[in-house]
Amino acid sequence: MAAPASQLDRPAAATGTVDTPRKDRSGLGPRMRRGWTSQRIFIALALIALSFVACYRAWADILWIAYNDEEASQVWLVLPVAAWLVWGRWTAVRRTRPVYTFLGPALVALGLAIHEFGFRTNLQIGWHGGAVLALVGAMVTVAGPSLTWRLWPAVLVFAFLVPVPGSIRQQMSLPLQVETARYAQFLFELLGMRVERVGNVFYYNNKPMMVAEACNGMRMMFALMLVAYAFAFGTPLRPSVRVALIVLSPFAAVLCNVIRVVPTIMVKGHFSEAVGQTFHNIAGWAMLALAFFLLMGFIRTLRWAEVPVMQPQASLAAP
Repeated sequence: MAAPASQLDRPAAATGTVDTPRKDRSGLGPRMRRGWTSQRIFIALALIALSFVACYRAWADILWIAYNDEEASQVWLVLPVAAWLVWGRWTAVRRTRPVYTFLGPALVALGLAIHEFGFRTNLQIGWHGGAVLALVGAMVTVAGPSLTWRLWPAVLVFAFLVPVPGSIRQQMSLPLQVETARYAQFLFELLGMRVERVGNVFYYNNKPMMVAEACNGMRMMFALMLVAYAFAFGTPLRPSVRVALIVLSPFAAVLCNVIRVVPTIMVKGHFSEAVGQTFHNIAGWAMLALAFFLLMGFIRTLRWAEVPVMQPQASLAAP
């Protein structure tokens, strides 16, 4: 029997026959939930594991260098910085559905070729860099080009996993020793302290202290560059301001190193060598926080002076 006309004329909502959409509590969005299935996550983890296995000797060497050489300490900061950059672009991640792409296997093949070439020619940067590129290719395989492009600052930060070869560091360390000693002497004179300098050796409280490899700033250079990179791409700055921050980061490293060397010499002049070395190591990590706040103060000063430094539409959803 046909329903009464009055019932047919009623809106669907009035009859209670339409299901109310359930509120999404996952925070991922419908496209994100459809894209990152358990199968895709399993494949991603499997490909990442295979990239580690294929280049396990290079990865073991990278970790060994990072643990034993303080000049490669930026390796330990790469994953936290990458996670922070991804979190800052989480809106873009939610709106972009991952897809499988052949670009990933091509990057894996290129990385393995560079890795093998570096191993056979004893080229350390190629041996390590190829392993890192293979890892990136494994992630790109399941993420797709669109999502990779939206997250390119977080992808590019993996380049800091490659330790700088010793030959390059030697060429950079000698000029840094001279400049650090020169500016440290200027700061001592500014403070009115009686400190004598002979070359790279300071004499304070009748104790000689040399600005050698441990104090030349190389141990902070790449870590501070990584901090500047994280700040530049973790803040909605204009592209020109981001480039300026990264270019000026080596000079900020020299400044922070001078700030660290001066109190270190004072501590070593009044206390034992062990106490001075402990202070020197702790101050090195403290300088990373100081550099971050210096960058924040620099940007705030430019904004106070009404210099356009922020993007017109301040949103971290875009790179």
